[in-house]
Amino acid sequence: MDKNHALDAFNALGQSTRLDVFRLLITAGAAGLSAGRISDTLGVRQNTMSANLAILARSGLIRSEREGRSIRYFADMDGMRGLLAFLMEDCCGGCPDLCQPVIDEIACAALQATADDVTPNR
Repeated sequence: MDKNHALDAFNALGQSTRLDVFRLLITAGAAGLSAGRISDTLGVRQNTMSANLAILARSGLIRSEREGRSIRYFADMDGMRGLLAFLMEDCCGGCPDLCQPVIDEIACAALQATADDVTPNR
């Protein structure tokens, strides 16, 4: 990801509703959500939501698929990985162990929950 693309993504996420949409779509995972469901969940009028979804799509952070008369939206995980990689490109100065705490912090909470579930009680 180049600097201009990263700036587009940050601009898209720099507005409260769009940030909420992106986080909601990350939570929805592979199932995604319809535009109407996103609007209802966040309490945002559909025409306003449409504009916000378009900005997020142009930034490369979400993608959509048409399902008959409706459109389903998904977090674009490649876009998110690209943005995170851009931010961390030179983070450790050649010492990967310096990046590990950040990687551990952003690792999927579901993986941690799964690991906690299989750890025997002592």
